Amino acid sequence: MAASRWVRPEVYPLFAAMGVAVAICGMQLFRNITGNPEVRVNKVGRAAGVLENHEEGRRYAEHGLRNFVRDKTPEIMPTINKFFTEPK
Repeated sequence: MAASRWVRPEVYPLFAAMGVAVAICGMQLFRNITGNPEVRVNKVGRAAGVLENHEEGRRYAEHGLRNFVRDKTPEIMPTINKFFTEPK
């Protein structure tokens, strides 16, 4: 009963939004730690110094989402935009 006193149903959407935001931040941190060529977690990698790994950096920067949206127009609702802007 104590939880029902402190957690009201009105704040459930806030919990959901905060959960999604924390999940997105966590996924980005995990992606950076595991895939970023500039981040070196172990001691051997840190001792290597500055690496000339341009191809690995290019692969990290050109990820799947960026490749997917590269040829898309930057519109949220393209059909509605075309309806109101293009004459018939």
